[in-house]
Amino acid sequence: MRSLSAESAPQGKAWAPGALHPNLSWTHYRTLLKADEPGKRAFYEIEAIKNNWSARELERQMASLLYERLAKSRDKAGLMKLATKGHEVQGAADVFKDPVVIEFLGLPESHKLVESKLEDALIGNLQEFLLEMGKGFAFVSRQERLTLEGDHFYVDLVFYHAVLKCFVLIDLKVGKLTHQDLGQMQLYVNYFDRERRSEGDNPTLGLILCADKNDAVVRYTLGPDQQKTIFASRYKLHLPSEAELRAELKREVKELSGPSDGGETK
Repeated sequence: MRSLSAESAPQGKAWAPGALHPNLSWTHYRTLLKADEPGKRAFYEIEAIKNNWSARELERQMASLLYERLAKSRDKAGLMKLATKGHEVQGAADVFKDPVVIEFLGLPESHKLVESKLEDALIGNLQEFLLEMGKGFAFVSRQERLTLEGDHFYVDLVFYHAVLKCFVLIDLKVGKLTHQDLGQMQLYVNYFDRERRSEGDNPTLGLILCADKNDAVVRYTLGPDQQKTIFASRYKLHLPSEAELRAELKREVKELSGPSDGGETK
């Protein structure tokens, strides 16, 4: 493997991955050398510079397989774009990762975990949560109340995405996702679209962070149109091993391809 420190950008020319950059330390470059593919290494190099990652944050993002999580739904052209331009947000599908790794909360895996405790921990570690979610997110509120003819509903977390110019609603579920949870998010998204959107805002996006989910339930509940605006991601309360994450991503890719024989279990 060629050392990343072997050359620097020619005088007067734009920087490109593989050349020394003044914002990256030797510790950054030692970490980057752990990437086993040139495209993957270039991606992390670009992202470290664009997001001003510390060497520790770079190591965490690589350990959480950020590249693989973003790459799983992209074709060859999309992978090439990741390697040459980094993570660019152009649509809703570019915003959300699955799984979302939130080991920085320090919460144990427990059936006694309640949603309010998870929410408190996310707010208490907001900076780290925003780093995990990716660029463009701005925090707006928590437990946002919606009132419909005297009935009150509460959105756990509300963000605004500066790149996509839309509200992003996040609901937290400590158990397995149900179709009722998806229906609740549909209500929230529809309400924000009708009552909170301003001129120039794009359609509201919804994300349900859950401990587990059945992807077939998501597909059949939402249908093809709402799957473009409502998403469900698993959260991980510990940093999984590379083998665990790769198995998770392999399963997700299989789910993205849909049923092979046209028959889903009811």
